Amino acid sequence: MPADADREMRDLLKTASAQRARPFEVEGVRLAPERITELLRPHMTAARFARIDEVVRGRTYALATVVEGLVNTGNVSAVMRSAEALGSQRFHIVEGENNRYKHSQRTSQGAEKWLDVWRWPAPAACAARLRDHDYRVVAACPSEDAVPIGEIDFSRRTALVVGNEAEGISEAMRAEADRCCVIPTPGFTESFNVSVAAAVALYHARQDRLRRQGEHADLSESEQAALRARFCMRSVGRADEILRRAVR
Repeated sequence: MPADADREMRDLLKTASAQRARPFEVEGVRLAPERITELLRPHMTAARFARIDEVVRGRTYALATVVEGLVNTGNVSAVMRSAEALGSQRFHIVEGENNRYKHSQRTSQGAEKWLDVWRWPAPAACAARLRDHDYRVVAACPSEDAVPIGEIDFSRRTALVVGNEAEGISEAMRAEADRCCVIPTPGFTESFNVSVAAAVALYHARQDRLRRQGEHADLSESEQAALRARFCMRSVGRADEILRRAVR
């Protein structure tokens, strides 16, 4: 694996995982999310805070994105960007056996800052975690029992899986999937680039949720408060220092 590309992937995942893991605790004092927002709000413009609030109110945990074995850092970042833009907060990366990464810059436009990202060594571990949280695993891949994506009910709690650029979903991941689906392509081209396929599938899932239940977002008030606080922490420079001063 080229050293610079390996470093880029590790830095991307490290940043995303660190953002997800940040606790609401400052010097041993646990702060309520609402208190964190109250302390940090004066350090943002009104427009910035309004945007954070709007984004939080549009988020869902019920549609998770899973990428498996992608060898192109740019594709991982592009799928992150689509997931974030369409309001899907939870993002899982399952490592594959491939060990070549192509270098890419700025593709995600910082989307990893705003997502909850998990990294898994194998499909079984990822699928077990998803099922523990009541997700149905739907793999976007051709198979004998695959159905058009339009037949999937995304109002149910669903983890949507996309696979490797060259080989698609692994056999191990197919074995873990509850269903397989395909995006119909009436043209001569038989398939989409993985980042395009993910964007199309995520957009379809969002529209399906809107059609079936009238809304895509579904966070509770407490979940919104926690996410709003985390977004404020990510938006304000030296947020940790501001919070430390407040508890001294």
